[in-house]
Amino acid sequence: MSIRATARVSAVRGEGGATLLPVLESAGPLALRRTRAPGAGAKVTVVGAMSAPLGGDRLAIEAEVGAGARLAVDSAAATIALPGRDADRATYDVRLTVGEDAELSWLPEQLISAYGSDLRMRTRIDLAPTARLVYREEQILGRHGETPGTLTTRLTVHRAGRPLLDQELSYGPGAPGGWDGGAVLAGHRAVGQLLLVDPAFEEKKPEARMLSETAVLAPLAGPAVLVTAVAADALLLRRLLDGVLRDEAG
Repeated sequence: MSIRATARVSAVRGEGGATLLPVLESAGPLALRRTRAPGAGAKVTVVGAMSAPLGGDRLAIEAEVGAGARLAVDSAAATIALPGRDADRATYDVRLTVGEDAELSWLPEQLISAYGSDLRMRTRIDLAPTARLVYREEQILGRHGETPGTLTTRLTVHRAGRPLLDQELSYGPGAPGGWDGGAVLAGHRAVGQLLLVDPAFEEKKPEARMLSETAVLAPLAGPAVLVTAVAADALLLRRLLDGVLRDEAG
């Protein structure tokens, strides 16, 4: 039987500047736990309560960061997309809203597309003009020694009501031809990106540059930069993206 579940978290700035979590609502396989955070911000860890998403599952997570609040979200383990008992596609929707002078760090573990799975993941982010965002996503195409499932991801970001980024990527069986060719993955099985949005970039934005033979940093049309990378495995990909975080996000 497929699962339909939506987990929710809301962060607000309390008296004295501390971030409070008036809403922390787990659902289905998405268990939300408040964990220790430095300073006045709050941190939430997503803990997988069961294997998911399976074919046919409809999962979603929503996070809202109110004005002046600071929230960091990570996960306890990788998310593994697995085939279900039937051929239905699974969906996983992420909806993030960040208010004025608020900050969100969204740093989950990898999404692994296992053989035979079919997952569509959609992320929608809405940012106020003075919001700050650190957003990372990593996809691992297949477990060790196996071919990947079908994976389609779409990331849509609006800032001050205007589009900042809108892209869709597809991999695996059923994806448009050439996804594994030399112009796209070239045989690599780990792919990821890091999006940094900061009003400070209005004054000085990092310049476009190659970070390695398989990674590039590109400024966007707004106070934001996007790092896109592929690597042979998850460890190499994480090392690369973590290096950018240290250099660019402090």
